Amino acid sequence: MGERSLGLPPGAFAWTGPFDPGADADWRSFQAGGMNEREYWARRSAEFGELTGEPATMPALCAHLYSGSEDELVRPAARRLIDDAKAAGIPVGVLTNDLTSFHDQEWLARMGVLRDFDVLVDGRTEGVYKPDRRAYEIVIERMGVDPATTIFIDDQPVNLDGADVAGLTPVRLDPTDPAPGFRLARTLLGLPQE
Repeated sequence: MGERSLGLPPGAFAWTGPFDPGADADWRSFQAGGMNEREYWARRSAEFGELTGEPATMPALCAHLYSGSEDELVRPAARRLIDDAKAAGIPVGVLTNDLTSFHDQEWLARMGVLRDFDVLVDGRTEGVYKPDRRAYEIVIERMGVDPATTIFIDDQPVNLDGADVAGLTPVRLDPTDPAPGFRLARTLLGLPQE
């Protein structure tokens, strides 16, 4: 969406992140522990600023990357998982590292899905980031749940490792093939498969 919203040709942004790790050396470095996620995205923001002349900031970049409607941005399977869990009386929360670093208040306000969570913990606001065990403990405490019966869904292996250390059950959601992750989450939560 980012290139399209800027009127740039496909491929103008040379980085591919999790969608084609083999073509993105910085993403591979991040995955191997050579940099953290904020450092990866700081590089992408700098490239974005150089290419477009816009501010080299994450909110400016994300305004284009996430310029679509909520229906375009939220996977339908994620929306159904949230709704089904809540209907079954299962609390649903979010633990994010950089929500308020990446998105401005206007974007946050238009994302209705954010209001559907019982708890939302942002590492930037708390001053503690995944995979630090304390980040998981904050969300567990605020949700009032037992970590042993709580699943944690994420796309980053390092964050899943952190969840495991904190006593949660990690579920990997592969951005290129999310269906297995959603199926496993439903099984672990005792929800019917779609």
